[in-house]
Amino acid sequence: MNSILNGLDWVVLGLYFLALIAVAVWVILKKNKNTEDYFLAGRNVGWFVIGASIFASNIGSEHVVGLAGTGAESGMPMAHYELHAWIVLLLGWLFLPFYIRSGAFTMPEFLEKRFDTRSRWFLSVFSLVGYVLTKVSVTIYAGGIVVSELLGIPFWYGAIGIVVFTGLYTIVGGMKAVIYTETLQTVILILGSVIITYLGLEQVGGWSELRATVGSEHFNMWRPMSDPDFPWTGLLFGGTVVGVWYWCTDQYIVQRTLAAKNIKIGRRGAIFGAYLKILPIFIFLIPGIIAFALSKQGVLSYDRADEVFPVMVKTLLPTGLKGLVAGGLMAALMSSLASVFNSCSTIFTIDIYKKLKPDMPEKKLLRIGRIATAIVVVLGIIWIPIMEKIGGGTLYKYLQSVQSYIAPPITAVFVLGILWKRVNAKAAIVTLMSGLVVAVLRIAAELSVESLSGVAHTFATINFAHMAIFMFIFSIIICVSVSLATQAPNYERIKGLAFGTLSEGQQQDNKDSFDTIDVILSVVLVIVVIGVLTYFTG
Repeated sequence: MNSILNGLDWVVLGLYFLALIAVAVWVILKKNKNTEDYFLAGRNVGWFVIGASIFASNIGSEHVVGLAGTGAESGMPMAHYELHAWIVLLLGWLFLPFYIRSGAFTMPEFLEKRFDTRSRWFLSVFSLVGYVLTKVSVTIYAGGIVVSELLGIPFWYGAIGIVVFTGLYTIVGGMKAVIYTETLQTVILILGSVIITYLGLEQVGGWSELRATVGSEHFNMWRPMSDPDFPWTGLLFGGTVVGVWYWCTDQYIVQRTLAAKNIKIGRRGAIFGAYLKILPIFIFLIPGIIAFALSKQGVLSYDRADEVFPVMVKTLLPTGLKGLVAGGLMAALMSSLASVFNSCSTIFTIDIYKKLKPDMPEKKLLRIGRIATAIVVVLGIIWIPIMEKIGGGTLYKYLQSVQSYIAPPITAVFVLGILWKRVNAKAAIVTLMSGLVVAVLRIAAELSVESLSGVAHTFATINFAHMAIFMFIFSIIICVSVSLATQAPNYERIKGLAFGTLSEGQQQDNKDSFDTIDVILSVVLVIVVIGVLTYFTG
């Protein structure tokens, strides 16, 4: 295999890795004193670092490559998911005050404080299995492909090398190493992607020429409700259900904001992260559309959609900048991988091990956290040959649909649990368990769809985003019905964890936790989101 990089590119890439190692070493030298230090960076992280870390955790190499490929193949519909920036605001304004007030390290721990131990165990085990089988495996597989393509080395060398390198600084440095290296990686990733977007637009002849070349349909986010892949109803409403689960209740993302020293800093980090979340439309999705235009103009060619971003790097970028963008792609991979390693370690140590052995001293818990991270790293490597056999692209699409089935019950329990104090522990666990049963039935039906007919066939073939809507409504009905049919929770025990249980002092603290600038920035972001939604109509 031949690398697309030349001499100067290797120098740039080498400098990037040196900078990354320097940041990791600097953080590691500031030793972790306890579990709060290791898992939440001592709850003393600034808003800029939190926002950058939220963005870097979300954007993996498969996200960059997949989004550009989708842009080339289908145009703008997937922008709906990138406009979930407003949901990141929801994390800062609605959810975060309750999370920080609870003092929880993890989302399962918050569920125990709000409901009971059963909900905590359910979400702990569910999250851990889900992370290892989905986030870790997909990121490693896609990352192995990206690294082998960029550096011209065999897939196995690329995959194992990047996993071991990322795993090492995550194990030793914990959340501090993850969150500060992600800040550097965010800057590199955005800078490299902005350059490729600019050069691509210049090559195609400008924005007007781009629209004229690809046609209006490629610039239309709003496909008919009957569209088999991108119905606007599913993307707008079903996507929101999945978005609230991912951005507001998933340990993978929320852990970044919990590292803030107070609600105000955490919220500002979420607001900054929300602004960064809009960028993928313009630095990943639009480049895909540009590649489609350039292929129509005969400037470049590609065989598969997933090749679009690497082909653009190879065709458009001069020597030196290729190294920068290669660093950006690897940054995307390593930041996502480090985040999931750390989240798995946190959930296992705090929600499972500490729950089983509550008297374990802090030093032993730190060691368990490092061992847990190492085990996840090993499991990720073991999973690689299985991923190779299954096939990355198909599986990634499948996993995206699976998220639409697992998100609705969790979203319902968190949203209702915070908004309505009457929701009790029994309603929470019944909703989570019944949602899991429906999700398993749907996945099983999908796998055996050819042998089904009638209602069962309809259940198996309904669009996954529409399925998320129906499952969310079902979960809401279950949660409300069980709550009303059973005894109300002890409001004194859940004080400060739901609206209606806040003391006067807590209400005042909420009011004091934001300034006019926070409100203005949030309103401006919502206006930008609405502007993008109304502009891309074909």
